[in-house]
This record gives sequence, structure tokens and C-alpha cells, in this order.
Amino acid sequence: MSADPVFALRRAAAGDAAALSLVASATFLDTFAGILDGSDIVAHCAANNAPLKFEAWFADPGSVITVAEAGEGGAPVGYTVLTSPDLPLETGPEDVELKRIYVLSRLHGSGVGRALMNRAFDDARKLGRRRVLLGVYGRNDRARAFYERHGFRLVGERRFLVGKTWHEDVVYARSL
Repeated sequence: MSADPVFALRRAAAGDAAALSLVASATFLDTFAGILDGSDIVAHCAANNAPLKFEAWFADPGSVITVAEAGEGGAPVGYTVLTSPDLPLETGPEDVELKRIYVLSRLHGSGVGRALMNRAFDDARKLGRRRVLLGVYGRNDRARAFYERHGFRLVGERRFLVGKTWHEDVVYARSL
């Protein structure tokens, strides 16, 4: 991968559900294979990364999905989902959850993640939100460092079900 990959961000639309489903499962598998139980990963992806999941977010006026595409032809390489918070802490109408920010691992460090994060902040502001929340696997040190570099601070914990196994997550917040 070159130091300056060519990529573009755009607002995703309902026709992108199948592509986003593929990126979601590929990034989840790539991140957690060998760390979490394989059957749990497969079950999680089948339940949470199906095109119907994305179609529900597209139908929600309070949700925004952005897709990152690389190279000619626009192959999807990452995405974000902003939506109503579903976290175990007190939230209000000025909060939004960054439910997903996934980038293919070969593009880590390329600027795609940073661009997606900055777009998520802009989109949250356009929705009238003042605080972005997110949950992340507590032992995902790379992701946690990325979030902390973007101004997120630890505000809580939650249990997160992957397949049949519960895991300990941390919850972050960042004011806009």
C-alpha cells in the first residue's frame, strides 16, 4: 500500500447494504480471529452484519452511514455508522453513538480511519449532537489508542455479547 492511498468518502445509501455487510464481516473477522471463539465470530457476523441491519439504519433518519472507497472502481474499504445511543449510561438528545468505525486492516495508518472519524464528527454536528459515544472491546488496544488520539475519554463499561460469549467492553465519550 502506498503512503497516500487514493480513497473517497461518501454518504452510503440503501443500495450499499450488501457491500457494507461484506466489509463489516471482513473487518470483524480480521480483527478478532484467533482472539475470540471462531463460532462466536461467525454467529455475531451473521446476526449483526447482515444487509438487513444496514437497511434498518438507512431507514432511520437519526442514523448516518459513511463509506470509504479506495481506488478506481470504488471498492469499499471502511465505513462508519452514527445512530441513537444503545449504551449502559445516561444519554440525552444531544448524544449520538458511533456504533461502527471499521477499516480493512491493510489500510490502518493510511488516513482512512482518521478521515472517517472526522466525517463522523462533522455528521454528528449536522445532526445537532454535542457528544459522541462508542463502545469497544476492552482488550482492543489498537482501537482504544486510536479513539484516545481523537479525544475520546473513558466513561464506563459494558458487557457485549459475541455469539454465545459475553465480553467486557469499555465505553468512551467525546464532546464536540
